[in-house]
Amino acid sequence: MSQLMLLKLAVIFLTRIPIKLNGDVNEDDINLSSRYFAAVGFCIGLCLASALWLLSLCLPMGVAILFTIGLGLIITGAFHEDGFADVWDGFGGGWSQQQKLDIMKDSRIGTYGGTALIILMLSKYQLLLALSVDMSVLLFSIVLAHALSRMAATSIIGKLPYVQLDAQSKVKPVAKSLTPTSRVVLYATGFAVASMGFYLADFSIWHLIGLGVCLWLTRWVCQQWFSHQLGGYTGDCLGAAQQICEIAILTFCVVSLL
Repeated sequence: MSQLMLLKLAVIFLTRIPIKLNGDVNEDDINLSSRYFAAVGFCIGLCLASALWLLSLCLPMGVAILFTIGLGLIITGAFHEDGFADVWDGFGGGWSQQQKLDIMKDSRIGTYGGTALIILMLSKYQLLLALSVDMSVLLFSIVLAHALSRMAATSIIGKLPYVQLDAQSKVKPVAKSLTPTSRVVLYATGFAVASMGFYLADFSIWHLIGLGVCLWLTRWVCQQWFSHQLGGYTGDCLGAAQQICEIAILTFCVVSLL
């Protein structure tokens, strides 16, 4: 596939945006398209930031933020949120690896997953509301969180083994490898987005270093959690990592930029 086709595949994989892709798609194509997951996150963040700015012109900020969160769910089909809920249900309700995977594949949502989703949505709302005291910081934080959270979650690929017992997972297909070139493209995209903070949100070099440490620690915690629970990762785990990293980035922005 050409790079443009891989980018289109990444958009199809992570969103509900209707894009036509000619030809067959195989596992290698999915693995290669993961290099553009951070770029797709940047585009999603840009759309949401633009929508929030427009909504804030005619609605109270709290309502505008709530509608923007809802728009994000529509654009992505709650793809990552579904994985987040499944992980909490599986890890909370299962004892063996197989039990956890069986629960994670169940389309029904349980107490652990439902409660976790409520806390997740409330956390996003409150963090964005806190950032709304400075519109430029708020809009940049949205773009930053969507791009870098997908970068961090995707970078777990190759750091942990893919759990083969998840072969029948409802979230198939799943990227299972990340080439060195793809990893460079992924990190370069994240760095480019973060560097925008120097112009849009009064970032300093210390902010950039602090953000990098925050993301590394969050990813490390996620890796340890997945390894302890499953001995590896599944597609649901990557979705959960994206949501956790998104919250970590927004929290970092609240603490360091306000």
